[in-house]
Amino acid sequence: MVLLAVAAAGCTTVVPEDEPAVPARPSPTLKQLPAAASGPFTTTGRGPAVPETGAWFGAFVNAQNRRTGDQLEAIDSFEDMIDRPLALAHSFHPWQDDFPSTYDYELVHRGKLLMISWAGTDTRSIVTGVYDEEIKRRAAAVRDFRTPILLRYRWEMDRPNLFNVVHSPEDYVAAWKHVRSIFTEVGADNAAWVWCPHADGFMDGRAQPYYPGDDQVDWLCADVYSGPEMYTFTELMAPVLEWARHRPRPLLIGEFGVVQGEPGQRSAWLNEMRLALPQHPQIKGVLYFSTATDSRPRYATTFDNEPDALKALTMLAKDPWLTRQPGH
Repeated sequence: MVLLAVAAAGCTTVVPEDEPAVPARPSPTLKQLPAAASGPFTTTGRGPAVPETGAWFGAFVNAQNRRTGDQLEAIDSFEDMIDRPLALAHSFHPWQDDFPSTYDYELVHRGKLLMISWAGTDTRSIVTGVYDEEIKRRAAAVRDFRTPILLRYRWEMDRPNLFNVVHSPEDYVAAWKHVRSIFTEVGADNAAWVWCPHADGFMDGRAQPYYPGDDQVDWLCADVYSGPEMYTFTELMAPVLEWARHRPRPLLIGEFGVVQGEPGQRSAWLNEMRLALPQHPQIKGVLYFSTATDSRPRYATTFDNEPDALKALTMLAKDPWLTRQPGH
């Protein structure tokens, strides 16, 4: 799939404007997903308590700029659109950002469970110790935040365009362990560590070697995008769930989205996801990725002029399986 790094945000899979939309292949039945894991699903003791039943619904909602007011207005508009409050809110930070930010504090003040995605830097430099003081400052700030958060460190490490900073799975795991050990030393145990490659990385086997180990990870995760191939939710999640079911950790869908394609494709994709989630109780949270760009290649995971897709997203967001709020 074509991968695009979104400024001040995450990464998504898009349809280049010079390529025609690819019709969706026939949707496989939900029975093609692997058998559900039995649990219990626990963390290493860090971060928020895992929901006993159901899952959280959340989102990253892009704003035209990163001013706190504009970002909060974007969240408000998204919640109005889907007619429910978000349980999870997603915030992105480059490696050198100070966080938690004012925006992060405002999200928690509004009752959201916060997931911070922290971009990381060169893995081989990290393990030399050159960034240790900087990492300690971040860890102390998270500790002093005094609220449980999800920390998605260097997500999508399996992306080919990150090879020059991630290097190899061995380098990535060494850097992960180094950064996490500093958070442990500082006492920032309110941050749960989220390991999050691309879902399609499980399809071809490139994601699994980056796993740091059950003792190093609190939440498993995958980013799930249909791509120009219009893979269905079932096709994308089957290898993720098959791998995850052999581990005791809860599972997040850290980002998901479907770009505009043929009429009815997005609504069908989202409806399939809604039906699949209750069959897999290891999935304890899902976060939509809402953004659009006018630069090449142009794409959107927003819902302008597509009422059937918006209806499907709203039905997903308000499904009883996803109505749980943090702390309940």
